[in-house]
Amino acid sequence: MADFSSIASQVTSSKSSSKGEDIKPWIRGFARVGYIARGSVYMMIGALALMAAFGVGGSMSDSSGAFRAVAQAPFGEVLLWIVGFSLIGIVLWSFIEVVKDPGHSGSSKVKSTFRRLSHLFSGIAYAVLSYNAFMIAMHAKSGSGSGKQTMSAKLLSQPFGQWIVGIVGAVIIGYALYEIHKGYSEKYTKYFKRHKMSDKEWQLGKKAGKLGLYSRGLVFLLVGYFFIQTAITADPDQTKGLDGALSKIAQQPFGQWILAIVAAGLFLYGVYQILKGKNRHLSMY
Repeated sequence: MADFSSIASQVTSSKSSSKGEDIKPWIRGFARVGYIARGSVYMMIGALALMAAFGVGGSMSDSSGAFRAVAQAPFGEVLLWIVGFSLIGIVLWSFIEVVKDPGHSGSSKVKSTFRRLSHLFSGIAYAVLSYNAFMIAMHAKSGSGSGKQTMSAKLLSQPFGQWIVGIVGAVIIGYALYEIHKGYSEKYTKYFKRHKMSDKEWQLGKKAGKLGLYSRGLVFLLVGYFFIQTAITADPDQTKGLDGALSKIAQQPFGQWILAIVAAGLFLYGVYQILKGKNRHLSMY
């Protein structure tokens, strides 16, 4: 934690006010760019899945699959470099949240610890996502990818490996339920600077956020379920990511239509993230 504290002190301004220490403008701007990049990734995933649902191309893929699709387009590799670099803004802001927990000075230690851990995992996840974008842009990673299965196999080989995988699955399910609850309660709207948004932008942010969080929560519920199945069977092939979850949805009765709804929700989650990047409160207080 000491290392994170030194990083946070370097990226925050030394000037204090009655409201406390604020973030340097370039950090705030970089974080906004990161949210916009994250939104763009989800819009790509949602668009590809929506096209697959209606049989007009596309694919039921995760972020790596979306990156590979982008890489095949004209100037796609340049776009991947831009996305990969932009995602670092999310990573940086996540680590600031781990250290400072901005905007929650009066909350309990338990809630603060939970938030910090959540931001830590988010920062790590988007650091990996950024790395994948760079690797695909450099043609260093072109396969279909089996990272989830490889990770599960390594965990299963450890002492109490099945228990560890099961706990990971339970944590993912818990996070999925939290996302769904956040969408239902509309708590996500508290991050918007309402006074700087037009009525149309506000309504779009609310509706896109709600439907997007529902869809993302459903997908993560399935991912968590796959981890639980891996823990029970000790078979790493049972572990699947977002692409596996979308494929599972497509296999259900009326799966084409359910997939289309979920894909549209993921696309809207991307819209919500872009609006969040533009209008989110980003300060230390």
